[in-house]
Amino acid sequence: MDKKGKGIVDERLRVAKLSVFSNLLLVIGKLAVGWLIGSVSVISEGIHSGLDLVAALIAFFSVREASRPADDSHQFGHGKIENVAGTIEALLIFLAAIWIIYEAVEKLSHGGMAPEAGWGVLIMAISAGVNFYVSSRLMAVARKTDSVALEADALHLRTDVYTSLGVLVGLILLKLTGWWILDPLVAIGVALLIVKASWDLLQEAFMPLLDQRLPEEEESQIQERIQRHAEKYVNVHAIRTRRSGAERHIDMHMVFCKRTSIQETHEISDRVEAEIQEIFPKSTVLVHQEPCDERCGECQFGHKEGRQ
Repeated sequence: MDKKGKGIVDERLRVAKLSVFSNLLLVIGKLAVGWLIGSVSVISEGIHSGLDLVAALIAFFSVREASRPADDSHQFGHGKIENVAGTIEALLIFLAAIWIIYEAVEKLSHGGMAPEAGWGVLIMAISAGVNFYVSSRLMAVARKTDSVALEADALHLRTDVYTSLGVLVGLILLKLTGWWILDPLVAIGVALLIVKASWDLLQEAFMPLLDQRLPEEEESQIQERIQRHAEKYVNVHAIRTRRSGAERHIDMHMVFCKRTSIQETHEISDRVEAEIQEIFPKSTVLVHQEPCDERCGECQFGHKEGRQ
């Protein structure tokens, strides 16, 4: 791995460690305050942050493992580890939401007293601020390094910002009105937001495991690079794309005039591959070269006759 590649890995690991550390502190703070004031909504947020901590640990280890180079057992690299990690995160978030709803319904069924809101408001405000900062750092590095695991962790924490603010507002209303029922109702609202977040994360992380093609805008960029050399080939077909973690795999069949030399077709293919790798640095591009068939007639290099 060159210095640039090592620097990218180090940056990803640093921000992943920051997520682990911040979530650990928030879990301790939320659970302690929730137990102290008897608030199911604050405790539910503590459980949510516990899942955030597990997710952050998964993201950290997946980023580290996905950065390993290809080997004999994994000849296409280890990039899909990030997608597996994101899928696990989504399932964990969903389970947390179910647990929160169960606890809130139990409190609604058996009644309760209004918790003391003061410390709860403080810990929720701290949580929202910390998670906003950490999620912003994670998303910036995720976009810079094209990391699925860090993006999933960032989206996860950004949802935690909104749920923390929801609990904060609920506690303030509870303090003003004294209505204990607001506490479990806010917890259920938090849980529903978590369910939505888990579904979004599941789609983002799981689909690449099925070798889904790249998004339309990315394929358009690839087509644009290929078309730059349209005067030097007959046609391009059988273009296939997929993603594996931060890596993209692109292959295609490029048809050349049968009078073009092997050296020329190889040089043109290399240029196409290099230009695609300019927009997607962590990509593997394979161009299969084919001669034109009899329909091409007497076309010469660069001649449009016979193009499909």
